[in-house]
Order: sequence, then structure tokens, then C-alpha cells
Amino acid sequence: MTTSTPASRHSAPADRPDRGVPPEPVPVRPARARRPTRGRRSSRRHRPLWMLAPGAVLTILVVVVPLVVALHISLLDLDQYSFRQWVRAPFIGLGNYTEAVRQSGAVHAIGLSTSYAAIVTVLTLPIGVAAALATQNSFRGRGLVRSVFLIPYVLPAFVVGTVWRIILQPDGVANGMLARLGVDGGLWLNGRQSFWALVIVQIWSSWPLLYLLALAGLQSVDPVVHEAAALDGAGWWVKLRYVIFPYLRGPVSLAVIIAFLHNINNFTLPFVLFGVPSPRDVEVLPVLTYVESFQNFRFGLSAAMAVLSLVLIAIPLAGYLRAVRLDVGTESAGKEGEA
Repeated sequence: MTTSTPASRHSAPADRPDRGVPPEPVPVRPARARRPTRGRRSSRRHRPLWMLAPGAVLTILVVVVPLVVALHISLLDLDQYSFRQWVRAPFIGLGNYTEAVRQSGAVHAIGLSTSYAAIVTVLTLPIGVAAALATQNSFRGRGLVRSVFLIPYVLPAFVVGTVWRIILQPDGVANGMLARLGVDGGLWLNGRQSFWALVIVQIWSSWPLLYLLALAGLQSVDPVVHEAAALDGAGWWVKLRYVIFPYLRGPVSLAVIIAFLHNINNFTLPFVLFGVPSPRDVEVLPVLTYVESFQNFRFGLSAAMAVLSLVLIAIPLAGYLRAVRLDVGTESAGKEGEA
């Protein structure tokens, strides 16, 4: 007698997959990013701003208080006779500013300072970029060359002015070298040539600043970009224009602004190089402010000139800060669009 075995013992169940076939992967839904809760938002809004108090107090004492005092003094008729009781000095309003613009040499000094700073900045820019390009790649003695390039910048301005004052004397090294070439050097520290003497000395002492920032920008260039340009057969000019210069736009712009502000506000170099009273061709605004304050004892007038100098410095600085803010806003908007 034959017995029939149940089908469930010999055949696999219908819902059980075969052993040779791997199971199908179960789709996993990506986890959604959690939105910040109200507690986190409130904690971000109510951050401990009291931690900024030490820096704020220091800024007020070092920057705000002297600025307010200078503005107050610029509105007073303060001189050597009323200096001991300067709080009770006569209030003349904008009289010092009017005198600075109409009667003193402030307008001439502002034009002289601006032109001198612009010429020096424009001429030091290609020198600094060329030096950075020359010392970018590795070669024997690169560290020594870079150190030598920084010597004019690390020397104190008083030392630079003293040395160049000796060099530019009528019987100094500069006129001696020009005499061998059959050129009459003339007077470098007086007359019309004094302006170009100041420009030459300032170029010699300030070009390493642009060199440093341009070199920092070159270090940020990705080596992959250089390799891609080499594979595409790009020449040195095409590589320089379309690969390297875009990376140098930010650092070089910062270097130009800093160099311009440094040159327009430079006091030590023209003071040491030409002395006081300096020739009219090199009577820049910082030197004129010093003369009115510590030689003519017109403290109110000199404070007004200092405020004008501050405004002159703030104009390019505000333009640069606005440009940087716009660049940051464009980059953040681009990142949000990609996200």
C-alpha cells in the first residue's frame, strides 16, 4: 500500500526564494535632514555676546575715544596759548577745516600724497608679481633668494631713510655712478627731483609686500590645474593669463589696497629722508600735519588735517570692503543654488 507524501515536504513554498538566487535589495529611503528646532534657533539668536566685551572695550579705548577727541579738537581754536586749558578753548566749528582747505597747503599735500602713493603702488605691482613668479618653483637656493627679497621690507623705515639720505647726497654714491655714465645727477634731496627720489626709495622699500601676498596667492593654485594646462598645450602667456592670474586677483587686490594706504599715510620715510621743513615737492599730508602740530603749535588745525587724512584713507578702504562683501555674497548665493 502506497502512501502519498504531502507536497509541502518535496517542493519549496511559493513565497520562499530559491537558494541560488540572491534576495532582492530592499530600497532604503534617504534620511531627511532635520530642520533646526525652535530651541536651536533661539540659542543661535541669543548667543553670549558678553564674550565680545573685552575686545569691544579695547576697541573703544584705542580707536573710538582718540577719534572722538581728535574730532573735538578739530573744532577748537587750540594752540600753544590755550593748550593747558584745552577744554575751555574757543569753539570755532569748521573754521580749522576752512583754513586747511583755503589757506594752508593741505590741498597741495593731499594731491601730492595721492599721486605719490598711486605711482609707487602701480610700479611695485609688476615687480612683486614678477618676483613671486620667479621664486615659485623649487630650485637650489630658493630660500636664500626669498630671504634676500624680504630685506627691504623688514628694515625699519628710519634705517632705510638714513641710508638713502647718504646715498642721495650731492657727492654720494648715486651721483657718483651717474657721473661715470656721463649723467649729471643734480640735487636729489631738494627741488623737483626730490619727489622722484621719494618715489624711488619708497618703491625699493615697499615692493616685498606685494611680493609676499602674490607668492601666497601662487601657493594656493592647485597643481592639478598646472597639469591640465600642460596637457592642453597651453603656452606660458596663456597659462599665466587664464590659470595663474585668476588665482592672484584676490591677494593682489588686497596687496594693492594695503600698499596704497601704507604709502599715502607714510610719515617716517619722508621725515627722515628730507627733514623738516621738507621741500614743497615732498611735503606730504602726514609731514604737513606734523609741522602744524609740533612746530607751529596749531593743534586744532593739525587735528583737522588728521581728520582729512582719515577720510582720504577711508575712501579706498570702504571700496575694497564693499567689493569683498559683494564677492562673498556671490559665492554664498552660488553655493545655495548648487545645494
